[in-house]
Amino acid sequence: MNLISGIDITTGALNAQKTRLDIVAQNIANTQTTRGPDGRAYQRRVVSFETQLMRQQQAAGQSLQSVKVAQITTDKTPGQRIYDPQHPDAGADGMVQMPNVNLAFEMVDLITASRAYEANLSVVKNARQMAMKTLEIGK
Repeated sequence: MNLISGIDITTGALNAQKTRLDIVAQNIANTQTTRGPDGRAYQRRVVSFETQLMRQQQAAGQSLQSVKVAQITTDKTPGQRIYDPQHPDAGADGMVQMPNVNLAFEMVDLITASRAYEANLSVVKNARQMAMKTLEIGK
């Protein structure tokens, strides 16, 4: 496999994981947002990935695939309703609609995305080291 195409594949994965990290950070930042621009409680965002066929194909007929962000969707599950009549966003019954963000789930997702990002980054570093060692052979 060509080193450059390997790095291209990893670049797609790095971009996808960066988007995932950004969305998880946005979810964590809005765990207490009871009123957004639309006047409703924040709804958790979820990133979906899809494979992306690379332009270059190997001679054996195998194609190179990378990953990219397919879409960012909103989780439609309802958030918890709590009784807090003093809250500015409380309804007539004193109930407040909270965001559907579970901080524990978001932290697990954050760690998973972070580890995947690190793994892809180490692939780039190893490819770079292999290229450098290859250049040293010719000296």
